[in-house]
Amino acid sequence: MTVPRQSASPDETFRPPEGRRRMIVRRWLTAIIIVLLVGIPAGYLVISAEQSRESGRHKAAESSASGLRDNWPSQMKRRVFEIPIPMKSTDVAYFETSNWQTSRLYVQFTTTAAGLDRFLADVGTGRDELTEGEIAISRRHAETVGWDFGGDFSWASVSQNNPHPRPSQDITVDRTDPDRPRVFVVSAANP
Repeated sequence: MTVPRQSASPDETFRPPEGRRRMIVRRWLTAIIIVLLVGIPAGYLVISAEQSRESGRHKAAESSASGLRDNWPSQMKRRVFEIPIPMKSTDVAYFETSNWQTSRLYVQFTTTAAGLDRFLADVGTGRDELTEGEIAISRRHAETVGWDFGGDFSWASVSQNNPHPRPSQDITVDRTDPDRPRVFVVSAANP
């Protein structure tokens, strides 16, 4: 038994077979669209993964450091630990430690007399609060980063115990050269 075929509708128009040139253009357009739909997201993923890996390497290098790093701490760290290092300071170095109870940022820098005044004012103290001949930073904290507060230097210090959640700070200043004071800070934050 054979099934009858339905005849074409009179409204259908006759389409001639596709020409070779048209077929090649259609295939190229399809290939370009596929490359764009797949290639752009894939490229984005590769770039994103590389940036993430690079960030991880940077953080790993920073956390594995075992002493002062000759660099400025990030702006976020300076804000969290409330250490407003004056602009144009030199010999800036820092080190961060963290545990479950306390995070500490150790910072040292050399500044000008006006920079020292600005720094002390920004942390909420002043030169008149500095105690001459005293070292506010404990021996244990000094040994953590290799600071030596001995010798024939003009030391002055102040400690700030701020209410929680603000960090507490121990500040020691070498004022042997009054035009270029050297500042040492240990700021401790309790999360």
